[in-house]
Amino acid sequence: MADITTELVTLRDYWRYAISRFNAAELGFGHGTTTAGDDAAFLLLDSLNLPIDTLDPFLDARVLPHERQLLAERIDLRVTSRKPTSYITNHAYIQGVRFFVDERVIVPRSHIGEILFSEYLGENGSSFLPDPFQVTSAVDICTGSGCLAVLAAKFFPNAEVDAVDLSSEALEVAKINVTDHEVAEQVSLYKGDLFAPLAGKTYDLIITNPPYVDHASMAGFPAEHQAEPAMAHDGGEDGLDLVRKILDDAANYLNPEGGMLCEIGSGREILEEEYPHLDFFWVETAESQDAVFWISAEALGVE
Repeated sequence: MADITTELVTLRDYWRYAISRFNAAELGFGHGTTTAGDDAAFLLLDSLNLPIDTLDPFLDARVLPHERQLLAERIDLRVTSRKPTSYITNHAYIQGVRFFVDERVIVPRSHIGEILFSEYLGENGSSFLPDPFQVTSAVDICTGSGCLAVLAAKFFPNAEVDAVDLSSEALEVAKINVTDHEVAEQVSLYKGDLFAPLAGKTYDLIITNPPYVDHASMAGFPAEHQAEPAMAHDGGEDGLDLVRKILDDAANYLNPEGGMLCEIGSGREILEEEYPHLDFFWVETAESQDAVFWISAEALGVE
């Protein structure tokens, strides 16, 4: 790598340089950013511990020599490795909340985080989820980095939150986030396959963002998505293998007044055809109208 740190002195310089490099390399995005400009801004701001949504005030700030070296190295690494930027900075954000991530987990980008924020911080309160102060138990199935379990602990202050994942490595990352966010007394981590380690337990709320990518889509993944653990994406031939298992077992783990919030990607038509007797409530988000469903315990036959 040519030493460009003597030529580039402001954040604007590095932003322009990164955008040019990213476009020339035809990088892929989709891990919280959708364009070269946004991805470059995230890499620069997060690397310098600046707010990731406030680029303008800092654009003409001069970057210190050691910071220039760091930015140059990370820009080059993003291009040569094609790793998601979050793996390079070791941070991902959900609604502005920062979480630690690395190659042991998928980069979190769940719609469920947005739903929790909009439902419980909105002016009108929750329209379908339980009263947050009445929830005393919740579980996050396929927790990965633990981000949704951490958010659940914050939104449901009276709840004991369990978080389950099949990957021991993912649970190591989840433990870091549980500790960093100071919810270790509230969140318990379990290793196992879906509900398997939770025998005899029931919950007011099930949250799950399981692997739901179909095999055809996985075969066409760009390098950035291939850098993530395949297990975190693989939902079987049509993407819904794990969703079906969770849906079929959920009633056994729900309290009568509870329910489940589940992200499924693009399988709405398949699910509605296979489960015509179930009353799915599809939750609209900023980027989708049918990627997440809510289903009540009552609809699942829990009495």
